[in-house]
Amino acid sequence: MFDFGLTELLLIGIVALIVVGPKDLPVLFRRVGEFVGRMKGMAREFTSAMNDAADQAGVKDVTRSIKAAANPVKTGLDKVGEATKEFTNFDPMSETGKLASERLDSSKKMREATAKRQSDKNVSKPVLKSEENKKSTSKKKSKSENK
Repeated sequence: MFDFGLTELLLIGIVALIVVGPKDLPVLFRRVGEFVGRMKGMAREFTSAMNDAADQAGVKDVTRSIKAAANPVKTGLDKVGEATKEFTNFDPMSETGKLASERLDSSKKMREATAKRQSDKNVSKPVLKSEENKKSTSKKKSKSENK
């Protein structure tokens, strides 16, 4: 409450010992303790009376609504929720949906064309290799016959 440190309390105790005297010092501390206890009780009672008055006036409801409105995390989550609702309300017949279906069709055509080219290349390579092998073996035979 007053934020006294150990050194301040020790100084107050020494001054009280000198001013009051050692015989009356325990009585003085007891009375100071009772006074501080009464003051704490009065402060506690005042705080509870003010809280009750605020409850009756509806101040807590107003503070809750203000805190909820001022909460940046809650506000951010509300915006995220709104954005996800927009994504879930996807209309396939909208312009975006039409473009997406056109892109899907064109990608399928491109994949089919690529697969067809790959299969043509794979078929033509073995045919070419077999023709080269025949030519090379016929050349080898003709060279051995010439010798």
